[in-house]
Amino acid sequence: MYYIHLYFCLPMARHDIRFNINEQLHLKDPQMTDFGKKVLANAIRLFHNIGFEKFTFKKLAHSIETNEASVYRYFENKHKLLLWLECWYWELVNYLIEVNTTNIEDPHELLCISIHQIVNVTTIQPVTSYIDQDLLHEVIISEGSKAYHVHNVDDENKSGYYHSYNEVVAKVSKSIQKVAPDFKYPKLLASNIFEMANNQLYFSQHMPELTDIKYDDNVQANVESAIKYLVSRMLKVEHPAYCTK
Repeated sequence: MYYIHLYFCLPMARHDIRFNINEQLHLKDPQMTDFGKKVLANAIRLFHNIGFEKFTFKKLAHSIETNEASVYRYFENKHKLLLWLECWYWELVNYLIEVNTTNIEDPHELLCISIHQIVNVTTIQPVTSYIDQDLLHEVIISEGSKAYHVHNVDDENKSGYYHSYNEVVAKVSKSIQKVAPDFKYPKLLASNIFEMANNQLYFSQHMPELTDIKYDDNVQANVESAIKYLVSRMLKVEHPAYCTK
């Protein structure tokens, strides 16, 4: 779920969106205070610069010029902080799909728009003034799996930590069912679209032996085209929407 807050200032208006993240992931909602927003902004930069393993609240506090206790008022540990950011990202994708598919009736266009939004999160206008979506996307690509590939994943799933991911996968799954009602594995395909999008971007940059996608200025467009190609072949459908312009 998301809430839209409008802040008007000269010479232009800024739109800040606040997503409703599972309350068990934070001790205090960082979206509600200026310091909390600073925690999020600097956490993204630090995760990007040094990775999850070397990330500590001590280093985060130092980057904000504060003490660790101030950070701990918002998050219990770095795992929940990374997962919070992951949930925010999933909510953003869900929001983008919802906004861009309003009044779209053609199921093929609906599915292809969803794929486009999944791959091209970084190309849209920022929805907040304090989260660098480009940088967060890079963090999700390189560090995101560490948020849910954990030993106690079953308990966390029962606690609703992955609700945002489950919800957006379910949305894409329903689009797949509209395109191909007899297709047996809509959830499998939907979740793999998400994983494929980020994995192929990662492989193209760091492990090119594992992909046919070249890492260049067109990498996102090429990943989108490849996913649409595979989806159309798997669902055995032909439609102009699957041909990336």
